[in-house]
Amino acid sequence: MLLQRFLVRLLTMLVTLFGVAIVVFVVIRVAPGDPIAMMLPPGASNDDIARLRALYGLDKSIVQQFFIWLAGVLHGDFGTSISLRQDVLRLVFNRLPATLELATVALLMAIVIGVTAAIFGARSRGTAVEAGIDIASGATLSIPDFLWGLVLILLFGVLVPVFDISGRVSPQLDLPFATQFYLVESLLRLRFDLTWDLLKHMLMPAVALALPLAAIIAQLLKQSLKEVLDLDYVVLARVKGFSETQVILREALKNAALPTLTLVGVQFTFLIGGTVIVERLFSYEGLGNMAIDAVINRDLPLIQGIVLVFALLFVLINLAVDMMYALLNPRLRHG
Repeated sequence: MLLQRFLVRLLTMLVTLFGVAIVVFVVIRVAPGDPIAMMLPPGASNDDIARLRALYGLDKSIVQQFFIWLAGVLHGDFGTSISLRQDVLRLVFNRLPATLELATVALLMAIVIGVTAAIFGARSRGTAVEAGIDIASGATLSIPDFLWGLVLILLFGVLVPVFDISGRVSPQLDLPFATQFYLVESLLRLRFDLTWDLLKHMLMPAVALALPLAAIIAQLLKQSLKEVLDLDYVVLARVKGFSETQVILREALKNAALPTLTLVGVQFTFLIGGTVIVERLFSYEGLGNMAIDAVINRDLPLIQGIVLVFALLFVLINLAVDMMYALLNPRLRHG
């Protein structure tokens, strides 16, 4: 049953990626603007324009362009960036680790904040504490991540300048990195000076991304906990003398967390997508910031590569969450 579920999801994932490839390829080509005209100086001749269009395959029909590009993608060739004149796949993979680290830190923050708020709310159900948590969650959720970013920049970058408001790492530092996963590598190398500098640059964008997700986690998990706390086996745990905190942590949380797990997986994909605006706001050197530059420059190969990589991340995360949920849920595992 589990294997069949995996194979079905894998097939769905491939169909989804193919659909995304078609849509993004067609949409960016029918959009107004000529990337070749943006590359050449005003005095360029028609022959120069024709040669450059032929170089990037833009002189062919959209159908021909698509299948040429798709054949290259299947062989690991995503083309060459028009604006940066570099291999698209290399550019994407150079920026992707920064976005993944930022999104992962934001996810961990959201889980810690959301779970803590949910436990306090469930433990204090029916009191002013629960009402306060509900109001705070609603207010936090109503403010988008980019607006949180602006507020954080104003508070901790301008009024009380505690954190860095732009970039990923201070350029004057020695950066002995072999990979683009700077945060992970700094911890492995025990270079805690670099770790702290990276976190100072990452903290505000990560908090901006984490707060709306934390509010969603708090609301859903608190409601699930309140439902589980009325079940017989939880009442029995209270009869045995367990405190309310012990009942929640030892008995209720593991069963109430299943719906939240699915939500976190789905929201994590939206969180990665949300890095586009937040990275731009903080001049963070990630894939989202590059995506905006690619759109401004009408860099068709780079846009296609970034969107396809984002889509691949989304379907892989959803697949992993679906399989994890099936493993943790006995009814699906043995169904």
